[in-house]
Amino acid sequence: MIESVPETGSTNADLADRLRAGEFVSEGAWLIADRQTAGKGRLGRTWFDGHGNFMGSTVVRPGSGDPPPASLALLCGLALHEVVSPLIPSRPAAVLKWPNDLMIGPAKLAGILLERVGEAVIVGIGVNLAKAPQIDGRATVSLASFGLPPDRDHFAAALARQVELELECWRSFGLDNLIRRWLAAAHPIGTPLAVGEPGEVPLEGQFAGLTADGALQLRLADGSARVIHAGEVRLAEDK
Repeated sequence: MIESVPETGSTNADLADRLRAGEFVSEGAWLIADRQTAGKGRLGRTWFDGHGNFMGSTVVRPGSGDPPPASLALLCGLALHEVVSPLIPSRPAAVLKWPNDLMIGPAKLAGILLERVGEAVIVGIGVNLAKAPQIDGRATVSLASFGLPPDRDHFAAALARQVELELECWRSFGLDNLIRRWLAAAHPIGTPLAVGEPGEVPLEGQFAGLTADGALQLRLADGSARVIHAGEVRLAEDK
């Protein structure tokens, strides 16, 4: 169920267009591209499309008894962590950063973007397999830094299988189980974080875990807690 194209504007946009046109795209179908000319991340940022990297999107169809769709960012982050971790040395380890980044040390390896179209959720994932972009003020890394990068198609197949497994767990065991496993793969409690959109004065504090619905908990300097439901989150040393 993996469709590959040599070039497109955006795999997320392509799947969104299909859904809006009335085409039924089944859950678990993936669209991946060798190159994206208009790939986007959070806040409309351009996603680097280096040759050999993974750029792909899939569709999830949440049901009435499923956990909240927003938790799919945590689910897909965990799936990425499971697939990537065996491909790098134990140190530095790959760690999750709320809500949708996979990091190696202070550097970003992968990102996730969720978009709702009708009753479906499109999940876009970008992973620096072979090359990492040069971004002012932001550290990035690729798996090639740790040896021969994985074949993109093999990586895509492994990720598709893992997302399918994580969806089964998400539906069978609920959000508590997902959050517990996500926290075990995330940076430690107490990690300094800075939260704020570009141009804003960031709110600084320490990572204090997640709420029962998957929101970020930030412990401020005065000891109070702040719950963050959305926003730009950076490791404080990478702000």
